[in-house]
Amino acid sequence: MLLIRCPYCEEDRPELEFRHAGQAHIARPANMAEISDEEFEEYFFIRQNPKGLYFERWRHIHGCARFFNAARDTVSDKFVKTYKAGEKKPSVAKPKAPPAKRAAAQPASAKAAPKKAAPTKAAAKPARKAPAKRASTGGTKTRRGANKP
Repeated sequence: MLLIRCPYCEEDRPELEFRHAGQAHIARPANMAEISDEEFEEYFFIRQNPKGLYFERWRHIHGCARFFNAARDTVSDKFVKTYKAGEKKPSVAKPKAPPAKRAAAQPASAKAAPKKAAPTKAAAKPARKAPAKRASTGGTKTRRGANKP
């Protein structure tokens, strides 16, 4: 279960108590009536979707019901930091990625020659027979169990 820390309640609670509220730190246009349709679309609909560290808003709906901001790694889905709404975006170091597994070095001759696939167990087993059909009763049954011809 994913635990999220509410900065107001100061407790780690299960994610079922929270609701995602979109990207954090979006500047609202000063005069909405004067912006073009393209600028409104950019403000209202277009959001970032980065791979890695992302700042977003959350609401603790089954707790204090307050909005707060969180820095979350979208790759590992781990919350790096949560902080109160209205606070400035903190400088957070990106979480370290797990070390990549490297294949053992092979000699050049082994890389050039492709290996033959080993026979699978499924190929060695005989095919199953279809189940036998049940004998017909000679008619259809009614609700009370009597046969109709």
